[in-house]
Amino acid sequence: MLYFTSDYTTGAHPDVMARLVATNLEHTVGYGADPYCAEARQLIREACQAPDALVQFLVGGTQTNATVIDALLRRHEGVMAADTAHINVHESGAIEHSGHKVLVLPSHEGKVRPDEVEQYVSNFYRDETFEHMVAPGLLYITQATEYGTVYSLAELEALSAVCRRHQIPLYLDGARLGYALASDGADFTLADIARLCDVFYIGGTKEGALFGEAVVAADPARLPHFFPLVKQHGALLAKGRLLGVQFGALFTDGLYTRISRHAVLLAQELRNVFVEHGYRVALDSPTNQQFFILPNAVMDRLLPDVSFELWGPRGETETTVRFVTSWANTKEDIDALRSLLDKI
Repeated sequence: MLYFTSDYTTGAHPDVMARLVATNLEHTVGYGADPYCAEARQLIREACQAPDALVQFLVGGTQTNATVIDALLRRHEGVMAADTAHINVHESGAIEHSGHKVLVLPSHEGKVRPDEVEQYVSNFYRDETFEHMVAPGLLYITQATEYGTVYSLAELEALSAVCRRHQIPLYLDGARLGYALASDGADFTLADIARLCDVFYIGGTKEGALFGEAVVAADPARLPHFFPLVKQHGALLAKGRLLGVQFGALFTDGLYTRISRHAVLLAQELRNVFVEHGYRVALDSPTNQQFFILPNAVMDRLLPDVSFELWGPRGETETTVRFVTSWANTKEDIDALRSLLDKI
């Protein structure tokens, strides 16, 4: 079976696992107060060029989103997000469960546009009855997006400018941030993300770790009393050093970047295989997520041998599907996929 379902269907990258094994029998204090978490925090601060940044390790992506959004919003405020955003579609109402409404904006291949954010906020406060409505208190974006697309530096700067003009925090979900950074044409850095976003997180779960995400706020004042909120949301790991060890490995000797670039290059090869066989690309993604429109007959021929995801309901004659690559995929996987398509 060839696995292209997602980028977290395997365990940890061998380098990460090796560090976990090597430190397994050590005794350290809990809840992230250990030397490994301290070292990982410092490595992340250096990568982000944010020497005073708050760096807090959490367990998973949904917990991270719910915790950060809850921390940034007041009780009467909601979070603006694209209608395709993870928090709006695939988090089982976790944000609403925490008491905050997701305020939906139009999606443009997964992205929101600065002018539409500006229009939403401006129109809200032009309405004389705005005190009776949920206020737009935060903008949530993903990088890379749920459709594998990437915000350019200019787009990030424009979104940041709108948010700062209206004194609304900008929060970036970086579950697949490494793949965006490693994509062809990426014109931004981690330092740019830290400069332009009030809070963001660096994904580990989908980037070679067993689990874990690293929340970063260049200005710690953006997340006061964050630690107890993490615990309230069930996102605080007692054996916190496991997170520090993993992120320390990811940010040593460029592993995070190498993992991401490897997956992106394989994804582009995978895309070329489908194009060579005459199948349509559903949208232009420069990252490790690739989307195709396949005739149902072709899709059904592949399914016994290839694991991938239907992207939405099955169509009557053809269906949009998603293929995802990770550090665990190989050139041999791509070659095997090509051979299967040759036989269809």
